[in-house]
Amino acid sequence: MILLAPMEGLLDHMLRDVLTRVGGIDRCVSEFIRITDQLMPNRVFTRIVPELLNGGRTPAGVPVRAQLLGSDPVCMAENAAKLAALGPEGIDLNFGCPAKCVNRHRGGAVLLDEPELLREITAAVRRAVPAGIPVSAKMRLGYLDDSRTLECAQALVDGGAGELVIHARTKADGYKPPAYWDRIAAVRAAVAVPIVANGEIWSVADAAACRVQSGCADLMLGRGMVADPGLALAIRSPGAPPLVWGQLLPLMQDFFALVRAHVATRHQAGRLKQWLHYLRRRYPEAEEAYQRVRTINAPDQLVLALFGPPALQEAA
Repeated sequence: MILLAPMEGLLDHMLRDVLTRVGGIDRCVSEFIRITDQLMPNRVFTRIVPELLNGGRTPAGVPVRAQLLGSDPVCMAENAAKLAALGPEGIDLNFGCPAKCVNRHRGGAVLLDEPELLREITAAVRRAVPAGIPVSAKMRLGYLDDSRTLECAQALVDGGAGELVIHARTKADGYKPPAYWDRIAAVRAAVAVPIVANGEIWSVADAAACRVQSGCADLMLGRGMVADPGLALAIRSPGAPPLVWGQLLPLMQDFFALVRAHVATRHQAGRLKQWLHYLRRRYPEAEEAYQRVRTINAPDQLVLALFGPPALQEAA
């Protein structure tokens, strides 16, 4: 199984839509829905996870598990129950976000220093959600170090999580290479639920190494999939023809059409350039295109510079 990771500010419903059209992804996880001290209205859930209005699936038919982030077991449970009524494929709990602003307000990876609270949150959510809706959790190896990795994983499983995604770095490690895939193996040996390995998987070779070192067959792809939209397919079928630049351009056009429909005008160009920046890692053509458009902020001018006149776009 290959999962598409949640990436706040990058891998949202618009990019999920486009990337799942390519194929190879079995399930997505949404960006986190921040739960503090109130019951969220349905519009908050459907704004972050609009797939809830489509049977919990992307337009390509890939199921999306909605993710909650918070530290109050009662409030998390109440919101999970309300979210469950909207029909998600499942509910995921975020104990891995390393962002300072989130951790400062007692959310995400900082809770990895409180294993008992992890258990309480997970148990409260599991009790509040119908049995037919899966509850999973995403964690890192720890907050400042990995001394409590097994304790945290066991707490989540004891609380009722039916699957764990483990990002193979601590909060202190951030996103700096390497990812310590081998440290996931001990968790896999200690708990009796499926484990999904995540972190620093940029290529087919990385995926193979991660599987060997972690012992996990299941993977979650994040930045690697944004940089190479054909990565999931390539992992499934090594040696298959790669996705070429000409195949990507229509996807980028569709993505920008979604951006223009959902994002404020002043931020639209930035979203397309953000994806183009990641694509530079895999495609030389993306580097040339990025340099050509990096100073353009007007959406119409950006479309013209990147995709050409409307007649050429239609021909493509």
